[in-house]
Amino acid sequence: MSTRTKKPYIKLECGECEKTNYYIQKPKGKAVEIEDLKPSKFCKHCKKHTDHKPKVK
Repeated sequence: MSTRTKKPYIKLECGECEKTNYYIQKPKGKAVEIEDLKPSKFCKHCKKHTDHKPKVK
């Protein structure tokens, strides 16, 4: 039997309204700085494209 492990996901929150909108999978095998990750995504709460940042716990 194989054991299942949780995939590493990163929560992205809107830079303006600070609501969590997206969950992206962490790139496998690459050393990616999570703080440098700032994609421009559509926020359904603001109804416009904004920069999203990783949510800190």
